[in-house]
Amino acid sequence: MTLLKVSAVCKQADDGFILNNISFSQRKLQKIAIAGETGSGKTTLLRIIAGLVQPDSGEVWFGNEKVKGPLDEVVPGHPDICYLSQDFELPNFLRVEQVLEYANTRSEEEAGILFEVCRITHLLNRKTDQLSGGERQRIAMARLLISYPKLLLLDEPFSNLDRVHKNILKSIIQDIGKRLRISVILISHDPEDILSWADKILVMKEGQLVQKGSPEKIYRQPVNEYTAGLFGNYNVIDPTNTLFPNLVQPTKNKKRMFVRPENIKIVFNRNKGIMGKVIDVNFCGCFYEIEVECSENAITVKTESGNFTKGDTVYVSFSEC
Repeated sequence: MTLLKVSAVCKQADDGFILNNISFSQRKLQKIAIAGETGSGKTTLLRIIAGLVQPDSGEVWFGNEKVKGPLDEVVPGHPDICYLSQDFELPNFLRVEQVLEYANTRSEEEAGILFEVCRITHLLNRKTDQLSGGERQRIAMARLLISYPKLLLLDEPFSNLDRVHKNILKSIIQDIGKRLRISVILISHDPEDILSWADKILVMKEGQLVQKGSPEKIYRQPVNEYTAGLFGNYNVIDPTNTLFPNLVQPTKNKKRMFVRPENIKIVFNRNKGIMGKVIDVNFCGCFYEIEVECSENAITVKTESGNFTKGDTVYVSFSEC
């Protein structure tokens, strides 16, 4: 069942397109993440979906209803869509329960479930000026969700959060879908935040949608170097490079390949790899990244072993994704 349909949306500024012909759809409870560098149009797209910005052309449909922009309606948007910006505000010096009472249309039991999902039950008697940034964000989210929306739009929800509050928020967003049955679209620049969460990722660059697909496809088969770089380290393999002869089949289209470090292996049989010299070793927590120079090509290898030092001779081999 299609919940949301964005069709050929354009938005133009004096110096060019902010959004250029953006189209995609979202099924009910499908989790969508939007990725891209700063200025790629992510926030503008989210605000158009929310009805806060008028597109120059194109349409946004929620179910069978067109989402109205500020030039179409005095109160734009759609009652089933809510949007939490990075610059949310809460009234000062009120208790949290007072803030939530103003918007509450749920029964006591339903409100209790919502507060539990948002991890704010213990905060209800506290005043808003006594909350941390992460706690304030959860209160602002609960205030939106208390009105029974069907789609929640989150603009960079993980920004400026420490690891503890980020993990709490990740759990909350999971529960919003599973327990409250609310669909979510979010923007994030951190691959760690979205690869394990999203069902579909939209990659934007300079107002255009350059790739969309499952997290695995986006990560393993990026269409260009821009997309590859957004989701982690990579090696560029040129189709004319004979370093890895088993790449002949994938490179028949003469396009460069972007190979993740975990798909380059260090082997101990010189007959099964290409000789190279270790030029750097980086400890990354639960793994190491080894920089290897092979025939004047710098190759990054991800390995669990740290038993390598600069100057070591090693043999590397490509493994299929």
